[in-house]
Amino acid sequence: MNSKKSVVVIGSGFAGLSAACVLAKAGFKVTILEKNKQPGGRAAVWQQDGFKFDMGPSWYWMPDVFENFFALFGKKPSDFYELKRLDPGYRIYYGKDDLVDVPEERLELSKVFDLIEPGSSKKLDEFLKQAEYKYKVGMGEYVFRPSHNITEFIDFNLIKKSLNMQLLGSMRKHVHRYFKNPKLRQLLEFPVLFLGATPQDTPAMYSMMNYADLVLGTWYPMGGMNQIVKAMVNLAESLGVEIKLDTEVIKIDVTNKLVNNLQTTKGNLQADLVIAGADYQYVDQHLLDEPHRNYTKKYWDSRVMSPSSLLFYIGINKKMEDIQHHNLFFDEDFEQHAKDIYTSPKWPDKPLFYVCCPSLTDTSVAPNDCENLFFLMPVAPGLEDNDAIREQYSELMLTRFETITGQSIRHNIIVKRSYALNDFKADYHSFKGNAYGLANTLSQTAFFKPAMRNKHIKNLLYTGQLTVPGPGVPPAIISGQVVAGEAIKYLTVRR
Repeated sequence: MNSKKSVVVIGSGFAGLSAACVLAKAGFKVTILEKNKQPGGRAAVWQQDGFKFDMGPSWYWMPDVFENFFALFGKKPSDFYELKRLDPGYRIYYGKDDLVDVPEERLELSKVFDLIEPGSSKKLDEFLKQAEYKYKVGMGEYVFRPSHNITEFIDFNLIKKSLNMQLLGSMRKHVHRYFKNPKLRQLLEFPVLFLGATPQDTPAMYSMMNYADLVLGTWYPMGGMNQIVKAMVNLAESLGVEIKLDTEVIKIDVTNKLVNNLQTTKGNLQADLVIAGADYQYVDQHLLDEPHRNYTKKYWDSRVMSPSSLLFYIGINKKMEDIQHHNLFFDEDFEQHAKDIYTSPKWPDKPLFYVCCPSLTDTSVAPNDCENLFFLMPVAPGLEDNDAIREQYSELMLTRFETITGQSIRHNIIVKRSYALNDFKADYHSFKGNAYGLANTLSQTAFFKPAMRNKHIKNLLYTGQLTVPGPGVPPAIISGQVVAGEAIKYLTVRR
């Protein structure tokens, strides 16, 4: 019935791949157009001299989302890649000789909490019980709604459940109500950094991320995060999806409220429906003529964006001692760094940063007797970006890393590459060079996010981190599933 109807997906990030798989399974002819030379969007991979670097996402949380996605096709993640649960999940450095490892086992976690703040393990039980409720309601009731308007949420059962979701209180107040010790507060507030907002501006509903972190655990796909991309590409192609790499869409032509042509760097293409999985702002403001845009320039400029990132991919010719796979350096004031991102945007004086060493878990990502290191520092979007600034912060992070861990690596670097705002713009047309999409503030949640439908064009939909449900790999996969459902409604009902 649907075999003659065609869909073009712009962008092969997680959302685009997810949507393509669902639509191909439903019987549509699906083509993905990807501007870059490899699929995966921000989850690209870079290789040099035997080192293999994940360039984007490095945390595998919410394993149930991946399991549920592959189950749609009668598959499991293990059909494509091997998952390993990390124990400890990660380490937080509060200073030299002052660190906390976050263990996988719940009893051990309780001991860690009680050691830092006596009696806090009982509060942790209550806190995580609430977080579990929010996670199950949020993932079961909220995230699969396309959020076209508020009427989707006028449901007695959902409203009743929402009363316990703490939509209006802040994450900061919620955490501080339970815990007094600043180390525990930072540990519990850190996951919202992935949501692109400060704990003060993030709804307490998002303590669901603490359940994802501390209960569901931190995992790693052997071979790297790009293994997920390979799995989804494998699945898509097995379903008949055609992926055209190095093919950038440069204009969307519209006639009579319908997309009638996509101009690309490799020629023109037509389709019955188009899903834009590329940067929403770029598609809206640069690929469409003004009468067909969902939003104005003023609207986009008023959005609160998530941070960008300064990244370094570093290969060293020695083995590391006594660090973990994931390491958070919280030895400076988080509040000041947050102000430098959100309140008075500037390059920070004393930034927090993160270091990943996947070769501790997976020897395939580095040559023998070498280590693969990934440094990440959150920065405000829209800042000036140049080599001198990057090198300044490279020196700062290396110095603090060496001082705090007691390990010298500066003179062992044999591979090094930086990546920051200008690269996000060049590779992904990322608005202001942001790394994670919109900040998940209350005023940018659900139907307050940029709409999944184009209100002027009947056969154009949007997916990915700038629309529902939000930033992160699992939400992007869900976004693709949701937009595919909307596409199927349009293609099967419309003539």
